[in-house]
Amino acid sequence: MKPIELAKNVYWVGAVDWLTRDFHGYSTNRGTTYNAYLIVDEKITLIDTVKKQYRSDLMHRIRNIIDPEKIDYLVVNHVEMDHSGSMPEVMEAIKPEKVICSKMGQKALLKHFHQEDWPYHVVTPGEELSLGEKTLNFLETRMLHWPDSMFTYLKEDQILFSSDAFGEHLATSERFDDEVNQDVLMHEATKYYANILTLYSPLVKKLIAKVQEMNLPIKMIAPDHGVVWRDNPGKILEAYSRWCVHEGKGNALIIYDTMWHSTEMMAKAIADGLQDQGIGYKLLNLQVNHRSDVMTDVLEASAIILGCPTLNNGMLPRMAGFLMYMRGLRPTNKIGAAFGSFGWSGEAVKLMNKAMGEMKFTICHPGLKVQYVPEHTHLKECVELGQTVGKTLNDFIAGREIASVEDII
Repeated sequence: MKPIELAKNVYWVGAVDWLTRDFHGYSTNRGTTYNAYLIVDEKITLIDTVKKQYRSDLMHRIRNIIDPEKIDYLVVNHVEMDHSGSMPEVMEAIKPEKVICSKMGQKALLKHFHQEDWPYHVVTPGEELSLGEKTLNFLETRMLHWPDSMFTYLKEDQILFSSDAFGEHLATSERFDDEVNQDVLMHEATKYYANILTLYSPLVKKLIAKVQEMNLPIKMIAPDHGVVWRDNPGKILEAYSRWCVHEGKGNALIIYDTMWHSTEMMAKAIADGLQDQGIGYKLLNLQVNHRSDVMTDVLEASAIILGCPTLNNGMLPRMAGFLMYMRGLRPTNKIGAAFGSFGWSGEAVKLMNKAMGEMKFTICHPGLKVQYVPEHTHLKECVELGQTVGKTLNDFIAGREIASVEDII
């Protein structure tokens, strides 16, 4: 693939990774990209590098435009290794006058590469740097999603180079939002936020408010993963504004694992109860749904109903692993309930309630457990559990006050 021009003398020179299918436990079924950008001006500037394995792709695209040794500045928006892994080799090839980074970025680069003699130039929030005809402005975005993270804004072309924000894991030969399937694009953008940025939602909310306060005109958003938003950058900004407050869509998820199908029988009966209350739902069996896909649905769900049988005085490993994953991302503004079958002890429901309580879910039912195989009377209780969740959710949607069940954890 050749370099792609974003604006006059501004180029995408990154790499497309068609192969990767896992990103720290997050399934990347459509691959990903590692975006880097080249600005040709009096001071030629490279913004970010790529994963180590893709260094030759980056250098090849740069050589299609200029001799790499003519690059004056290297801007490091984010030190995570999928964006900085090739830095030692790139530094050797280009020998820049300055390595531009945040204060925390310098600390991270020293911890990663142990190169004290690199020409670090630490920028402060709001600092401007002239490249000649073009001007860069820097915005610190600490903990979005690493301490070193920052945005770089190209003033004259109104391009926001947004590091790991506003991206998606999507390998494609197209480079712009208007060139790809919009359903695929927004699904992958949602999945990206759900699995990487949910934990940092309060900071995302502050960042969006700060950008609005600065009144930066933005023609394009150029993230480090996925496509460049040129047709409608407001679309992803509006989506982040919703996601950062964990605004649900009034639906429910029944997330479960099952051993001999008893818990699955309960899940289906609970779904009937939700349907009685007019609540849309999904049944998500953890045996066939990857945790990162489930988390994508969790982001925009209003109610989470967890089901698991008891195994060895605990939960099945898939449910335990999923709860650890979800708890790390800390989704909020959810209504919760739990259910499951058991043989002789029955701790799983209590453990799931405890996990939801730690995530500050509004738990609307004490939980339901059934020994071995449910009978008709048990399934009726499952329907009633679904109805209780549905009624609680309808009250929530209507703005009526709701309260958690007490003394269940």
